[in-house]
Amino acid sequence: MHRIICGARVPLFTVFLNLATCLLAACSLLLSFSARAEEVSVAVAANFTAPMNAIAAEFARDTGHKASLSSGSTGKFYAQIKNGAPFHVFLSADSDTPAKLEAEGLAVPGSHFTYAIGSLALWSAKPGFVDAKGEVLRHGQFNKLAIASPRLAPYGKAAEEVLTGMGLWESVSPRLVQGENIAQTYQFAASGNADLGFVALSQIMVDGKITGGSAWIVPGHLHAPIRQNAALLLTGKGNPAAEKLMKYLQSDKARAIIKSYGYEF
Repeated sequence: MHRIICGARVPLFTVFLNLATCLLAACSLLLSFSARAEEVSVAVAANFTAPMNAIAAEFARDTGHKASLSSGSTGKFYAQIKNGAPFHVFLSADSDTPAKLEAEGLAVPGSHFTYAIGSLALWSAKPGFVDAKGEVLRHGQFNKLAIASPRLAPYGKAAEEVLTGMGLWESVSPRLVQGENIAQTYQFAASGNADLGFVALSQIMVDGKITGGSAWIVPGHLHAPIRQNAALLLTGKGNPAAEKLMKYLQSDKARAIIKSYGYEF
């Protein structure tokens, strides 16, 4: 039997042979790609959970590698890494902790870099409750104010600095509800267990817009910069996925996602 292709009579056997060859080549390419795929375990500061989920999806699509994410407080992750937690990459909410891990021989020397500079926001799930200058802290009627633990979370430390600088720390202290990390703090405010809370801007912003409620974006001069650094942990050295993720975080695609959540560089 023959098949006419582009005006020529080609034996059907040849057509099938060529098709089979193409399929085998495609399968071989796919198997080769899968064999090279690796997994990287990432400790992610709670404030960066949403953008990192988006970045991880793009990272998998572009490289074939999988990023397995765990989110929590920077202080807790530091303790876990010190105790041998098998993370490969650490995305901290500060710059001091990655530098400390490098000094202690737990991160690859010279690997840490700033992947984002975070912004703090005073937020309430209630529309109109928080004014554009944060005067609700002085004159508003609220029962509970949520902040992250200043001891464990850089965003909590920043919130403490803001309240202290405004001369309000002593007066609001009895009404504070402290979360272990910024994710828990957001939940306090979102659920109504606190009337308002100091949260990461990234938790309430998508594509450059506040997603709901009311907010005061805290001016950066009211607290020390929240410089968030990434570090390649010693356990990730030689892991192709870990090393590629560190580079991917500095790509234009990753930076566009990071910026859309309210971070700066």
